[in-house]
Parts: sequence; C-alpha cells; structure tokens
Amino acid sequence: MEQRAKSRSVRSLSQHPNDDFLDFTASVHFDHRLWRHDIAGSIAHAHTLARARVIEEGDLEEMVKGLRDIARGLKKGDILLDPRFEDIHMNVEKLLTDRIGDTGAKLHTGRSRNDQVALDMRLCVREGLARVADEAVSLQETLLRRAEEASGTMLPGYTHLQRAQPVLLAHHLLAHFWKVRRDVARLFDCFGRTNVSPLGSGALAGTWSRLDRSIAADMLGMKGVTENSLDSVSDRDFVAEAVFALSLLMIHLSSLAEELVLWSSLEFGFLKLPSDLSGGSSMMPQKRNPDIPELVRGKSGRTVGDLVAILALLKSLPLAYNRDLQEDKESLFDALDTSEDSLHALNTFLAKVEFDEARMRKAAEAGLMTATDLADLLTTRGIPFRTAHGIVKDLAERSGGDDKKYAELAGEVLLRHSKELTTSDMDFLKVERAIERRGSEGGTSKKAVAQQIAKAKATLREEKSVLAVLKRQVSAVDRLLR
Repeated sequence: MEQRAKSRSVRSLSQHPNDDFLDFTASVHFDHRLWRHDIAGSIAHAHTLARARVIEEGDLEEMVKGLRDIARGLKKGDILLDPRFEDIHMNVEKLLTDRIGDTGAKLHTGRSRNDQVALDMRLCVREGLARVADEAVSLQETLLRRAEEASGTMLPGYTHLQRAQPVLLAHHLLAHFWKVRRDVARLFDCFGRTNVSPLGSGALAGTWSRLDRSIAADMLGMKGVTENSLDSVSDRDFVAEAVFALSLLMIHLSSLAEELVLWSSLEFGFLKLPSDLSGGSSMMPQKRNPDIPELVRGKSGRTVGDLVAILALLKSLPLAYNRDLQEDKESLFDALDTSEDSLHALNTFLAKVEFDEARMRKAAEAGLMTATDLADLLTTRGIPFRTAHGIVKDLAERSGGDDKKYAELAGEVLLRHSKELTTSDMDFLKVERAIERRGSEGGTSKKAVAQQIAKAKATLREEKSVLAVLKRQVSAVDRLLR
C-alpha cells in the first residue's frame, strides 16, 4: 500500500508526528467552515498589532492584502486546505507565510489558537443565529398571512387529541406564531451574549497590556470584550445556549409539522397537500405523502441529539482550554444547518397548503363541541359551575355522542332550569356564538383574534428592526474580507 508522505507537526517543526496522530486530531475537514471568520479575525488582530506598533504599517498592508487574497482563493475554490496542518487556523497561517514570508509569521504575536478559535466560534454562532432568526421571521410572516386569509374559518380545538371546543383557524395558526416569536427572542438574546470578543485572552492568561482588545472587537462589529481570560478560552456557553434555542425551535416546528401530517390524512381531511411539495408512493399510485413536515418532525430529534452531545462534552472540563472543545463544532454546525433548512422547507410548504374550510367547520359543529357553553349558560341560572358540569356530563353520556339527541336533551335541561325557554337560549349553543363568547384577551373570538393580528404585526416590525441591526454587525466579517 502506498505510504502517505509524512509532514512536520505545525506545533513543533523539529518533530515528525505519526500519521495516525494527524488523522485522529486533525479538524480541518469540518472547521474549514470557519475560514471567513478566521481570516476576518486575523485582519482585525493585525490592525491591533499595528496600532500598538508591534508591526510596521507596511507589514500590516502586506498581511491584510495576503489574507484577502487567501479569502478570494478559498471562496473561488482555487485554494485547497491541507489536512496535514490540522485546523483552519494553521492552514491560513501557512498560506499567508507562503505568500509573504516571515512577515506572515508575525501575525500570531499576542494571540493563541485558544482565543483565536473562541473568536471564530463566536463569529460563526452569531452569523448562524441571525440566519436562523431571519428564516423564523419569514415563517411568522407566513403564519400571520394565512391567519388573516382564514377570516372566519372555524375548526375543532383539541386537548389529548380529542375534540374539545371550537376555535378559529386564525387563532390556531397564531398559536404557532407566538411559539416562534419566543424562539426568535431567544435567538436574539443568545446573539447578544455571543457577540463579545475573546481575542487578546491568549492561551489562558491574557496578552500584552499594550494590545487594545477593543480594536478588533470594534472592527468585527462586536459589542465589547470578554471579562476574564481563563473563562474566555474555555467558555462554550454560547454554543450550548445557541443549540438549546435551536432545539426548542425545532421542537416547536415538530409540533406544527405533526398537526400538518394529521390534518392531511383522510381521517382529518383539513388540508390538501401541494402536489409539488409532497411525495408519492413507489407501490400505491393513489397516495401522496406529507414528506416535508414528516422530515421536519424527524430532524427535531437530530438537534436534540446535538444539544445532548454538547452538554455532555462540556461536563467536568477543568479550566482552561481542553482539546475536547474541538468536538463542539460538528454538533453546532449540524444544529444550525438543520434548523435553517427545516424552517425554509416548512415555510414553503405552509405557504402553499390548501385548507378545507368546509371540512373544518363540519368537524367544529360535531362531537358536542358546545358542551362547555351549556354548562356556562346554566351558571347564569344560578347553578354552581361544578353542578352544571355534572349535569352536562350526564347529558353528553346519555346522548351517546349524537349531536341531534344532544341538542334535544340540552333543550330539556334548559327548560328544567328556566322559567321559559327562548330561541336565543338555543342560539347560545351554536358554534359561532361559542367562539364569539371567548373574547378575553388572547381568546378565539373574532375581535380577540383581530387584536392578536395587530399585535403580531407590531411584533414583526420590531423583530425586523432588531434583525437589521444584527445583520449589520455580522456583515463586518465580509467587509473586512473585501
């Protein structure tokens, strides 16, 4: 078998590492994803060195030009990274020194790969959070638009997957809107805690006092610097927090996806699958399958697995940096990609599904859906609610689930507890009246839903404003590479 040529270790040029060591420890096959962040961080660090007069202005210009050339080459695919140099950091440094000679070797002055990778990870996480938040806001827009289109469409609301009380479809869709709203808020909060610079923490003890850490932070669009060098190089709280927020987001998407799967079944029949966004059967020609929501439901488990992997990784690590932390990247990258892709796919699907409003209404009118309203009506006749609840429960059991018989028995109950029965009393049990009575703030009445929609629109405007600020901060990386 042909032997691969051995390379010198990037850590010690006097030693020849074992190939098995390099194969096991190298990370460039996945941390190459950080190349933009690494090069931007290096450019910012070069300016810090120049400001402190550690390097000359000519050195700075040469470094920045060389780094930008490398960035262009990597972007075009003209430059290939070498796994023999372990990680993205040493690859970039080697490429730079090959281009500009010993001047490139000055770049690592005052920094360690420990604070370098901590910086790269923070830049990567904040960018990923902004991208996912952008997709999440788009899903909120679709949910809001479909809610407005639904107008007076009603359907059964469920508890324990059993029909419970009638609600407006708009109300149901807005429930998912507010879940995603909390997810977006968590992503924004995590962004804020992520967006501080650890550069200048060195390996663990800090760096020269003449190096102003705020210079790189400002150039990278970061809001200040970390407080403690030991904590800075070992901290991956922001990774765990980000993946937690992504996992909970995916759990919420899975809930929405589950409902779309159920609603598309013949048993529910509440929606029609888009022909171009659903799959067929290899054996049964009549079938169409809700592939997108099913996959989103399945992928939620992946992000939970990513979170568990990261939390287990961080457990019991002593200060400061440990090589274990190399293993946080693949789980993080997977959670970011899975969440972003799932949001985009589910949003596209939800935008095109057709709701069967007639089928929804028929279901909302069946199954003794106004039983609670009958109990409420009896309380207006002086009957304690618990007693009224028992009366209606007995009535429901006697009706055997037959809506016509239920209505007859309801009339008898009302006569028994009323001096005289009027038409308006029986209208009280109609589905529309049942919905309109739920007019408390956040309820399902048309007025309450209209208030929710107005609030949702204001929320979207606020989110987009915040997102625009975050995007400007993230874009600092690409501005430095130009």
